[in-house]
Amino acid sequence: MKEKNFHDDETKKVEKQEKATKRKIAERLDAIGWALFFIWVGIAFLAELPTGVGLLGVGVITLGGQAARKYFHLEAEGFWVVVGSLFVLGGVWELLNLKIELIPVLCVVAGFALLVSIFRDKKKVHGCCACVPGHDER
Repeated sequence: MKEKNFHDDETKKVEKQEKATKRKIAERLDAIGWALFFIWVGIAFLAELPTGVGLLGVGVITLGGQAARKYFHLEAEGFWVVVGSLFVLGGVWELLNLKIELIPVLCVVAGFALLVSIFRDKKKVHGCCACVPGHDER
């Protein structure tokens, strides 16, 4: 019995150390990301780079930070992946000087994505309707 408790205690200790190490790595990656962001923004303003180049750089830094998290076996943060992707998209859009406004296009894409997500997982649709009285899940 004592041996089992010893192993459980050791396992908990190792898990706690791993969690602390991952937290430190995440904090350092965040600090590096913010440092690179401010350096890039400063360079973009000083060099008077086009807006598209500035946006593209911010997007690359943001997505690079998420790639670094995956490299260190940390979970990528979905919010920052979306933000980085939008910066890259906005930068490319600006550099290509497209005549169509970006926001309406993003709204249409978001609407289609929502529709696809609803029809992709039928269990969610049935699951949410299961709480309706008298609903038959055939």
